[in-house]
Amino acid sequence: MAVEVAKLGFHWNSSSVSIPFAPRCRLKPLNPFQSSQRKLLAAPLSSSLVEEQPLSFTVPENFLIEALIGIQGRGRSASPEQLKEVELAVQNLEGLEGVPDPTSSGLIEGRWQLIFTTRPGTASPIQRTFVGVDLFSVFQEVYLRTDDPRVSNIVRFSDAIGELKVEAAASIKDGKRILFRFDKAAFSFKFLPFKVPYPVPFRLLGDEAKGWLDTTYLSHSGNIRISRGNKGTTFVLQKKTGPRQKLLSAISTESGVREAIDDLISQNQTVAKEQPELLEGEWQLIWSSQTETDSWLENAANGLMGTQIVKENGQLKFLVDILLGFKFSMDGTFVKTDTNTYDVMMDDAAILAGPFGVPMEMKSKFNMELLYTDDKIRITRGYSKIIFVHLRVGRSKKK
Repeated sequence: MAVEVAKLGFHWNSSSVSIPFAPRCRLKPLNPFQSSQRKLLAAPLSSSLVEEQPLSFTVPENFLIEALIGIQGRGRSASPEQLKEVELAVQNLEGLEGVPDPTSSGLIEGRWQLIFTTRPGTASPIQRTFVGVDLFSVFQEVYLRTDDPRVSNIVRFSDAIGELKVEAAASIKDGKRILFRFDKAAFSFKFLPFKVPYPVPFRLLGDEAKGWLDTTYLSHSGNIRISRGNKGTTFVLQKKTGPRQKLLSAISTESGVREAIDDLISQNQTVAKEQPELLEGEWQLIWSSQTETDSWLENAANGLMGTQIVKENGQLKFLVDILLGFKFSMDGTFVKTDTNTYDVMMDDAAILAGPFGVPMEMKSKFNMELLYTDDKIRITRGYSKIIFVHLRVGRSKKK
């Protein structure tokens, strides 16, 4: 039976196999009844990439970057509101003056990382699986100014395991469109001294191995590219990413998180002009430096699980989904005591089941240091000097 293969806008049919397109990760809910030791990780999110250099974006470009921060699975788990915001940002950029004739510009050359894709319903099951897995990284290499012009799509499983590379011979049709034809693919595993060919009969596929990719926006910095493929898929790619994106990528791949946190904090300290404040809203825990858990109830009471809801007038709530509709809730207060430190007192706990609740006698008091915050990401040092990374998932509701 025919299986569709699609990679970064490259689609073709095979009578035997499909090559996916690849990754981003999803929040992993914590089961409070599990006793196994694990890192408190709510989940791999967003975007990603290479060397660190100061990046500058235009206002419309920054609007797109902001819209992508916090979207999981490279779009796979995006809400309708998030998708609408991203699509609006994409359309705004496509309507602006990017690099003219991008296929003729040297700025299109090089390795690009996939940040977001719409992945239409025609995508193969394998493509959908890989694209939504943040644990893997996905790249596209574009080299048109050579004797052998090529566009390659790469799924990097990890630095320790290796990658899958799918290559296509490429040619330029006009200032926007690249024509391609898949002709080879192979796995490169770190533990093998040779490449393992991917078993796809490219030469037998005929026109099914062909496709095209339009570049609808290329930034003048050469750092952002928006492309649309022959199957109607939209792709957002970057060559370099900012500190926030790198932190989310490090959490996704569970590698280099501490370093990414340090980089984000240090860069922010050089530009910060105002004292940081706890912003109102609903903040989901996505990473904690704690590697061992004790009682889930103790962890919940100390903000080591679930969501924190920051309200006006110094009100704070911890909310943890337990099981089968049951929730743990704990209310308290926070008071600012210094430039970036707060005293937190939580003393009103309950187990909730719908509109009903069972009060619990619990108290928790600790200091919280606000290390970094913006409209989307917050880093704090809290209970037992543990580092927390939270993602803003909603605004607080006034009651």
